[in-house]
Amino acid sequence: MRQLGARTSDVFQGLGSALTTPATPGAPLLAEASSRWVRLLPYVVALAFVAALLPSTVVLLIGDYGVNGALAGALGTAQTLPLLLAVARPLQAWWIVFVADVLGALVLLGAEGGRADYWPWPPTVLVGYCVLMVALGLRESRRALFGVWLATGVAGYVLEAFRPAGYTSIHTLLLVLSGVLLLLTSAVRARGDAQRRLVEQETISEAERARRTLLEERARIARELHDVVAHHMSVITVQADSAPYRIPELPEAAREEFTSIAASARESLAEMRRLLSVLRSDGSEGERAPQPGLDRVQQLVEATVRAGVPAELRLAADLGDVPQAVDLSAYRIVQEALANVVRHAPGASTRVSVRADDGWLTVLVVNGPATEPGSAVERGAAGTGHGLVGMRERVRLTGGSLDTGPLPDGGFRVAARLPLAPDPAPPADPA
Repeated sequence: MRQLGARTSDVFQGLGSALTTPATPGAPLLAEASSRWVRLLPYVVALAFVAALLPSTVVLLIGDYGVNGALAGALGTAQTLPLLLAVARPLQAWWIVFVADVLGALVLLGAEGGRADYWPWPPTVLVGYCVLMVALGLRESRRALFGVWLATGVAGYVLEAFRPAGYTSIHTLLLVLSGVLLLLTSAVRARGDAQRRLVEQETISEAERARRTLLEERARIARELHDVVAHHMSVITVQADSAPYRIPELPEAAREEFTSIAASARESLAEMRRLLSVLRSDGSEGERAPQPGLDRVQQLVEATVRAGVPAELRLAADLGDVPQAVDLSAYRIVQEALANVVRHAPGASTRVSVRADDGWLTVLVVNGPATEPGSAVERGAAGTGHGLVGMRERVRLTGGSLDTGPLPDGGFRVAARLPLAPDPAPPADPA
């Protein structure tokens, strides 16, 4: 019994707390609407109800209930004007209206009466109260709404005990109407909250997917570049180890220095292998074939043609000394660009151009609009990365720049500029 009393006390304390703590105070109804007219709509509706109910309430109290004119004006104002406050703070507005309605019923007990029919709420009070229930249901928590509905019922049934003779009771009607309105509007609000949470979750999921894609692409690029760096480190190790044999007249200090260089290179190789094992923690096997370069771009174009995309290649005869990282990045950019053509623009004529000038390697892939349905998307030359994400990461890695975008005729353009030297001259815009 004591536990039941404690639980009952907690419930009523929670109701009291909810009634005195409005949800997100100060934010008007429809405040998040993009249109200014939509944001003003709640104020227009509230003002219209106040303009209609205020004089009607005063006239009704004076004419039908025999209330003094000044007192009727004060009651009418307190019972209707808070509807404007309900747009932004409906719970505070309810407190004002509720107290004014109860005081109004007490005033009616001492009034002279007349042609009045309804008790304890005049019809205008019933209409205003229902409007207030709509504002409350769209803003407050379910616990607060239940407290409002419960307080309305208790006040109505208490005042029913003092109903004068000849009056018709309408407190049950108000209780039913307020309950239905609170239930419907709270359901609308719950649905809107659920939709907003779903949109927020989708936005977070999309951001997480983009982040995961970026990290996967960086890890894949790191695995590929491991072979390039490992080759250079192996060359350094072999040269340092063989230097004393190739150059017999080396002094002892130089021999020790080459030995130290070879040891450092071997240690670096071991560290790189450990790093690679972390990057391949998913259990995937590393590629055993050598990393591709620009010498295999012709094969890419031929595979694309076999996939049904008319493509042509313009590869400069003399590209000069292309660093391995740039060579691999250029190949992958062409591969991803052609794969995107097959996926998103099947049948589109495509032009691939690779040239070197002023210390820059320029890779240009331009395709026209699609000429075939996109159902055969995944057939043909498939890429190995994540499209534009992989291209941007490779260009950023080498210190180059990437320009992509649609063309006026419906095609697409991918232009990458990769440096062939540490400090090349500023690149010219590719044709």
